[in-house]
Amino acid sequence: MKYFKSLLAIAIGFALGVTGGQAQSSGSKYNQHNVFNPLFYPFNGNEYRTAGGEPGIKYWQNRADYKINVTLDTAKNKVSGTVYITYTNNSPDRLPFLWLQLDQNIYKADSRGEATSPVTGGRFANKSFTDGNEIKSVSIIQNGNPEPVKYLVNDTRLQLKLKDTLKGGGAKITIKIDYAFVLPEYGTDRCGRLNTSKGWIYEVAQWYPRMAVYDDVLGWNTLPYIGAGEFYLDYGDYDFFITAPANMLVTASGELVNPTEVLKPATLALFNKAKNTDSTLIIKSEAQLDSTSFYPAKPSLTWHFFCKNARDVAWAASKAFIWDAARINLPSGKKILAQSFYPLESKGNDAWGRSTEYVKNCIELYSDEWFEYTYPVATNVAGVVGGMEYPGIVFCSSKSQKGELWDVTNHEFGHNWFPMIIGSNERKYAWMDEGFNTFINGVDTKEFNKGEYYEKDDAQVVGKRMFGDKMDVIMNVPEVIQAYNLGTAAYSKPSLGLNILRNNVLGKERFDYAFKTYIKRWAFKHPTPWDFFHTMENVAGEDLSWFFRQWFLNNWKLDQGVKKVEYVEGNPQNGALITLENLEEMALPVEIAIKQENGKVDTVKLPVEIWQRGGTWTFQYKSTSKITKLVIDPNHDFPDVNPANNVWAGQNAKAVPLGTTTKTVFDSYVKAIGGVEKVKAVTDLYYLASGSIQGVDVLMTMKQKAPDKLLQEINIPAMGMTAMKLTINGDSIHLIQNGKPAVVGDETRAAMKSGLKLFPELDANGGNFQLAANLAVVNESLAFVVTETKADGNKTERYYDEKTGLKIKEVTIKNGNSNSTEFADYRELAGSGVKIPYERKGEMGGYTINFKVKEAKANSNLGDDQFK
Repeated sequence: MKYFKSLLAIAIGFALGVTGGQAQSSGSKYNQHNVFNPLFYPFNGNEYRTAGGEPGIKYWQNRADYKINVTLDTAKNKVSGTVYITYTNNSPDRLPFLWLQLDQNIYKADSRGEATSPVTGGRFANKSFTDGNEIKSVSIIQNGNPEPVKYLVNDTRLQLKLKDTLKGGGAKITIKIDYAFVLPEYGTDRCGRLNTSKGWIYEVAQWYPRMAVYDDVLGWNTLPYIGAGEFYLDYGDYDFFITAPANMLVTASGELVNPTEVLKPATLALFNKAKNTDSTLIIKSEAQLDSTSFYPAKPSLTWHFFCKNARDVAWAASKAFIWDAARINLPSGKKILAQSFYPLESKGNDAWGRSTEYVKNCIELYSDEWFEYTYPVATNVAGVVGGMEYPGIVFCSSKSQKGELWDVTNHEFGHNWFPMIIGSNERKYAWMDEGFNTFINGVDTKEFNKGEYYEKDDAQVVGKRMFGDKMDVIMNVPEVIQAYNLGTAAYSKPSLGLNILRNNVLGKERFDYAFKTYIKRWAFKHPTPWDFFHTMENVAGEDLSWFFRQWFLNNWKLDQGVKKVEYVEGNPQNGALITLENLEEMALPVEIAIKQENGKVDTVKLPVEIWQRGGTWTFQYKSTSKITKLVIDPNHDFPDVNPANNVWAGQNAKAVPLGTTTKTVFDSYVKAIGGVEKVKAVTDLYYLASGSIQGVDVLMTMKQKAPDKLLQEINIPAMGMTAMKLTINGDSIHLIQNGKPAVVGDETRAAMKSGLKLFPELDANGGNFQLAANLAVVNESLAFVVTETKADGNKTERYYDEKTGLKIKEVTIKNGNSNSTEFADYRELAGSGVKIPYERKGEMGGYTINFKVKEAKANSNLGDDQFK
């Protein structure tokens, strides 16, 4: 499932400043005994799961085969029908009862999911209610005849109490359930309905009673479906029939078994032609949306699909679909079909007109790199669901365009490897599918169309958010991870961890072999986190317990720094002694770029074992002239929460010159941007700035009027979306995030109001300011650092260039978490004589976004009505 980190973080980061890294304190927290503790694995291998990380000689898992027949009633938005489940008990245990999942019950007003949803709503909160799964009858097939069976429904679970215990070792039982449910318009962003100009789009998932998993780890896995936690399912074959009005296209997981019965000859010819072309072919065009001749002349049609060895199936139906397709070429030589279904509103080459191209390429790339795709089709459906995956079919937002559409399509189809092929327990370990998938998404994006949408993550920027004091540990069930942390703890943080293992610890060759071995070993099986850890260590030949402990089981932070540089006998030609320090709890290898006065540039790589000796390490470098610069992690691969001490600029810590005070720093800044009189004369400011994330344009509007008015707005024009709007007018504060009003607490209100000065540098006595004793390095410049401490204990650090006086960086620190913005390209505002930065580079949702001001004004007499 796609976490739309770019949009959510824009909203949260700008308005509340809740993302970011930990504010730094002096002194080291590092303890090598904690990092390299030899006791890591909680249990030894056994005959079911080996210590080497592979299924043991007695590994088993149960199986569930489904035959489903349903009808879609578009007048009532209702799906009704019958499911036959043939359940095979391959375990050694006797089962006196069986557990099933009734996921549609989450949409009932009295569901546990509704009871645990915040009053402010959220992605997984209900927007309307249904009666959930309407169970009409439950029976066991005995000698070809149905016999009623006792059952109990508890929230999203159903327990069958068997008359005769189901024996182990391969015994089978067939269950018949007659049921119905109303498809909600918004179904926790996993199913739902979208009303378009040409009709409703139905995205149907969690649409039949499903077997819960009985495994060798926990027995029955019965965690309820609450919202954030996804699914854990056994494998089997699906033979299913969907009856719908004849003027609707139906698409689903698996192969369409009866195309001659549901497609007219001309359509069938195009369908077959698409299977043999590498370029996208239109099967149903825009011109045919209102045509009755496209469909067979019947009141309804039954579409028959079959999906082999899958853990789930889903489907979609609409008369509003445009349909196109192309051939996918798999490494084995097998050919399958990529196809897209989308409404008129989503057409165009900047949007869904490229969907099938994206589907084809990501499936081919993943198959070449990791493991061959196993389903006969790969189908992308545009609708109300923002991003959700099922075997062979995914649901993506009809509003997605450009890089955002590639991103969500690539992500959702990546899930066909994790967890569709490698069947981990999503309900408990979201990171084993979301994190692993996010990792392979990055590998794929770098390759697609020569990196058309690739943007290298800046781990130092990302790390500040990943390791904030309020960040949840990765190894938690999704519901325990706070909503604003889920995108980090389940997606980007485990992904970054795998990238570090691949690029900086093991190397690409060793990592890829181990990761592919894990996929091959556990394809269509149920691995645990420990199976993954064991596999990676054993196949790569490296003890990685130190890494897994700090990355997955703890929220330890990384802060590597250059402590000092000395020369042997005081002569650079004799070599340099470079001392590094590790100030936080995490240990990682060190990469350090070294530049000498004679122009020589070098890179030194040190293994993680240097930190087994303690928190400082001195190594000798064979310098031949004076070292002018050292940079730890020059490629920004590591999530260092305090990158300021990564750079050594030719001398050990430089003290602020005598006589320098906060007032002299502020005065230099005010002079640099125009002088006291001109700056004091500014009564209001306005600017419009633009940036982009994954090829999607983002607009930022800011209006501010002295003394107490502010409007800040973030818009995504391509999606017609206001990601965030903050309005402050005196004591009145309103915040909208992703189109919904958000609650602003009292502390946040006070912090917002206290930061409303147009130019706080005009009054050095107007706040609790403190000048740092040493200059800091920002990029290539030395800077004075002035910290303002607010009444609530939160802080703002402002960095002023030692030479120009201009403010080049600002870091807001709230509740121990930080968010930074860098400023550049100062230009004078017409008519005011005052300069403002026309470039503002900040961190948003795991991305670095560089906003460039398109227009700006000062003293434009902004009316009070603009702040309502």
